[in-house]
Amino acid sequence: MSTLSESTAFNTIEPPILESHSDFNIKIAAPDDVYLIKEISEETAAAAALRGTGISGRPPEYLAEKIKNGDAVIALAADGSWAGFSFISSWDQDRYVSNSGLIVAARFRHTGLARKIKEKIFELSRQKYPDAYIFSLTSGLPVMKMNHELGFEPVTYSELPSDENFWKSCQSCVNCAVLESKNRKNCLCTAMRYEPQNMK
Repeated sequence: MSTLSESTAFNTIEPPILESHSDFNIKIAAPDDVYLIKEISEETAAAAALRGTGISGRPPEYLAEKIKNGDAVIALAADGSWAGFSFISSWDQDRYVSNSGLIVAARFRHTGLARKIKEKIFELSRQKYPDAYIFSLTSGLPVMKMNHELGFEPVTYSELPSDENFWKSCQSCVNCAVLESKNRKNCLCTAMRYEPQNMK
């Protein structure tokens, strides 16, 4: 589907370095983290090429905005190198929030880092938008499992934002033609949504 698809975190490009969760610093992004955008974009593009489906990129300027506004989570390895990333976006006057762009550097995959980033970006979404529906689109089973464990449930595409800008984010995905041919009623990604009242 789009960068909204989060399954990039689970593609293996090279053997991982086995590190424990404690070896990573997972934090809310700050303006001085903008220098990481090039590496994040290149890793996302490489993962998209490897999978060939369900992933699209976002312009570096868009990611820079997310980082500067504190709408992203960045993971750094013990040596300070970039290890992972995810961001949030709000739609329909903040009624909906997407957890998007989950990516882990190839050498740090299969370490449990993706799950930690997912938990952190979900926590950030709840903090910034406590009354919003939080949703995720993915074609990856591991992300679906993580979403389920956080309280997400599968929904139809009609239960996603109606904002045109949201759907435009799918245009760079190789599956966009499928989405449009079905009048945005379904695609190859699974839509999952968390309802804020689940926490109340």
